[in-house]
Amino acid sequence: MTAKPRGRPRNAQTDTAILEAARDLMAADGYERMTIEAIAARAGVGKQTVYRRWPSKAAIVAEAVMAGHLGIRADAPPRTGDAAADLRTWLGQFFGQLGQPATVAVIRGLAAAATDGGTEAEQLYERFTGPGREQMLDLLRLGVEHGQFRASLDIEAAADAISGTLLYRALIPPSAVVDTDAAGFLDLLLLGMTPRTSPGGTRPERR
Repeated sequence: MTAKPRGRPRNAQTDTAILEAARDLMAADGYERMTIEAIAARAGVGKQTVYRRWPSKAAIVAEAVMAGHLGIRADAPPRTGDAAADLRTWLGQFFGQLGQPATVAVIRGLAAAATDGGTEAEQLYERFTGPGREQMLDLLRLGVEHGQFRASLDIEAAADAISGTLLYRALIPPSAVVDTDAAGFLDLLLLGMTPRTSPGGTRPERR
């Protein structure tokens, strides 16, 4: 005989209601102020119903991201053969999304959920952060291979600098945001802060 599963099977509609409630609350109040009690009330279920499915709000956020209820539009980078131009276009899309309050709320929630530890942080990296970073590394590597970026470029450090800048822009208050777009940031990253050496051996200053 086949053993019968214990307990009642999970209701997919209840799962969806909880995940959508978490999405709405995080957008409205932020991750820090969101509680399991508030999620349950908004979803129209008991608190224990939520806890039977997920042990913490970090776990709910991780599941909401992986199920597509929370997330940032992360299109694959263009591949025109010009890695520098493709990188500018791709990051320009992300910088543009940082002007949307709902997107900023999602990023802040993801960052907070990732720092809560446990398997949720690993799941978020594997399903969300990691793939985006790999796409960025591939684009930087292509630029090195085509001679657009210097051969000695530390692509891991460059990828971390780009990711860190995007996260920083999402975490700081709107009043502290300066009018810097992706092009200005990439000029600094790709050209560096030191004067460039001219063919004649002089090091002209950029003005």
